[in-house]
Amino acid sequence: MKILLCNHSLGHGGAERVITNLSSEWAELGWDVTVLTLSSCTNDFYRLHEDVRRIALDLTSDSTSIVEAVAANLRRITALRRVFRQVKPDIVLGIQTSASVLSILAALGLPCKVIATEHNHPPMLPLGRFWETLRRWTYPKAAVVVALTNDTRKWLETTCRCTAVEVVPNPVSLPIPLAGRALSPAALVDPGRRVLLAAGRLTEQKGFDFLIDAFARIAARQPRWDLVILGEGEGRDMLERRRTQAGLDGRIILPGVAGNVGDWYARADLFVLSSRFEGFPMTLIEAMASGCAAVSFDCDAGPRDIVTHGYNGLLVSPVGDVAKLADALTELMTDDAGRELMAARAPNVMHTFSSTRVIAMWQDLFERIGMDRSRLVDTIRMPN
Repeated sequence: MKILLCNHSLGHGGAERVITNLSSEWAELGWDVTVLTLSSCTNDFYRLHEDVRRIALDLTSDSTSIVEAVAANLRRITALRRVFRQVKPDIVLGIQTSASVLSILAALGLPCKVIATEHNHPPMLPLGRFWETLRRWTYPKAAVVVALTNDTRKWLETTCRCTAVEVVPNPVSLPIPLAGRALSPAALVDPGRRVLLAAGRLTEQKGFDFLIDAFARIAARQPRWDLVILGEGEGRDMLERRRTQAGLDGRIILPGVAGNVGDWYARADLFVLSSRFEGFPMTLIEAMASGCAAVSFDCDAGPRDIVTHGYNGLLVSPVGDVAKLADALTELMTDDAGRELMAARAPNVMHTFSSTRVIAMWQDLFERIGMDRSRLVDTIRMPN
C-alpha cells in the first residue's frame, strides 16, 4: 500500500501533528508512506517516522495579484503531478483545503485516488472567492471527502454538493513525543502554583484575548492560579499588551511553543479552550487524554464532540461570552473535588479517539473506496 500525505507545511499546528501521527501509524504497519509539503523543510517542527519519505517542494512564495496567484498554483499543480507520477501512490491524502484542491487537480487522469480533508469548520474560516470556488468545483471529484465532525459533513454535502463524505476524527497517541524545543514547567511556574493551561497558535481564531479578559475578571479571587498560554503567532504583541493592561504580567505566562507539551498537560490543573471556532481541537483531546478536566467554548464544531458537559468538563456558550467563561473557570477552580472527578473521567476520550480505533476507521474507508483488501493490513484490532 502506497500513501502520500500532502500539506502546506510541517509547522507547529494541529493538522501537522495529525500528519505525523497518521504517517507514523501507517509506516508501522509496513505501508510505503510519503509526506509531501508545498513549503521547504526549513521550518519543520515535527519529526517523522524514520521509514516515512519526506519531499518538500519549496513553492510557497506569496503572490501580489490574481495573475501571480494563478501562475504560482499552476506551478504547484505541475510539481505535484510530477511527484505523483514518480511515487505512484495508491492514495493521495490532501490535508486541509488548499492542499486537497491542488492534489485533486494534479491527479486528474492519474490512477491514484485522492481523499480531500477539512481540518476546520469551513463556514467559520472563509478562504476568499478563489479557493471557495475551487473547493466547490474540485471536491465532488475526490474519491471521498473526510470531515472531522458531522456538522462539517453536512456543510460539505450541502455547500459543495459532495455525495461521498465520511467523518473520521483525528487520532490521539500517548505519550506525546518530544518535538522541537522543550520548555520546563518547573523552570517557569513555581511548584506551589496551580496552572490553568491553554495551547495553540497565537491567532484570532484561538480567542486568547477572550481568555486573558476572563482570567483578569477572576485573578484577584483566585490568587493561587496562574494562566499559561503555549504557542506562537502574529497575535503575541496584542496579547502581551492586554496582559499588561490587566496588570497580570506576573500571572499570565506566554512562553512560546513547547515541544514537550505532554509535560505541560501533566503539570496543568485545568485546561481551557477559548477558540472562536475549531475543526477538531487536538490540544483539547490531548489534554483530556492526559487527565485534565477542561473548560471550552461550545464552538459550532469540535468541542461538543469531545467534552460531555458536566461529566468530564464544561461547555460555555455563546462563544465569546467572557463573563460566562470566567464563571465556568471559577466553578472548577474553586471545586477541587468536582474538578478532580472530571479529570479522572477525561482520559475516557481515548476510547473514541485512540490511534488504534481511528486507523481502523481509515482502513475501512480505504476498502470502501475500492482499495484491494489484500494490499491493506487487516490485523488491526479494535480496543476493548
